[in-house]
Amino acid sequence: MLTESNSPEPTWQIILRLLRWDKPAGRLILMIPALWAIVLATNGTPPVTLILVIVFGTLATSAAGCVVNDLWDRDIDPEVERTRTRPLASRALTVKTGLVIAAVAFACAAGLAVYLNPLSFGLCVAAVPVIIGYPLAKRVFPIPQLVLSIAWGFAVLISWTAAVGNLQTATWFLWGATVLWTLGFDTIYAMSDREDDLRLGVNSSAIFFGQQSANAVGSFFLGTAILLGILGWNLHLNWEYWLTLIIAIFLWSRQYWQLQNPELPRPIYGKIFSDNVGIGFVLLAGMISGLLL
Repeated sequence: MLTESNSPEPTWQIILRLLRWDKPAGRLILMIPALWAIVLATNGTPPVTLILVIVFGTLATSAAGCVVNDLWDRDIDPEVERTRTRPLASRALTVKTGLVIAAVAFACAAGLAVYLNPLSFGLCVAAVPVIIGYPLAKRVFPIPQLVLSIAWGFAVLISWTAAVGNLQTATWFLWGATVLWTLGFDTIYAMSDREDDLRLGVNSSAIFFGQQSANAVGSFFLGTAILLGILGWNLHLNWEYWLTLIIAIFLWSRQYWQLQNPELPRPIYGKIFSDNVGIGFVLLAGMISGLLL
């Protein structure tokens, strides 16, 4: 099933790269909104079993999404500097291997979803077409990052309903904040690929917004902060939450000013993207302490 059996890289490492488990930022940044949801829905005391299901469920789902993305883009990725060494793009793994790994990842996610209530399970099923269709969006939709953002939003809906069995007003504030946050950090990610995407004729929010991309990101982060503020007010969170929200706003503002530089080196975009993982965990800490202290 491997095309380069003489490769010095062990097969298991190649598979880990396919699943992106060698780059934890992308895995954690999906897990964060799910953890936000179960913490807020349960007033800061989620069951340990549910936490484990959500954590492993997001890992399995993000792994499946990465493999599906690479299957769709296996002929595009070799033309992009950042992605040309991915296992399917470099032909280190075959398409058949990729399909098998994707099926296993989806099966693991489905097995965990069985633990959830019917509403949460139904939302899991509804998320699958979005996950599978996202890589196609860049070919037909001018802002494919919006599709990814909707997929991220399912992490909130699934986790919240898994905790309490229904959707509440606060759920939608958190969903909206997650969608806008994802639009922001994934537009930053797309800015590093803008030249390659233009050459290949694929869409991205960074191309759509063009020279206004930094302002678009700033607007998305501003909207995120506003919705998180409304959320905190709606749930009567304590001052610890508001302190972490102020910290997040400061860090997002700093990122916005960094992005104003049109000569920003490509690796910096990746670093700014990764910094949002830390921001997400700061907010998670604020949510927990804002409920329990």
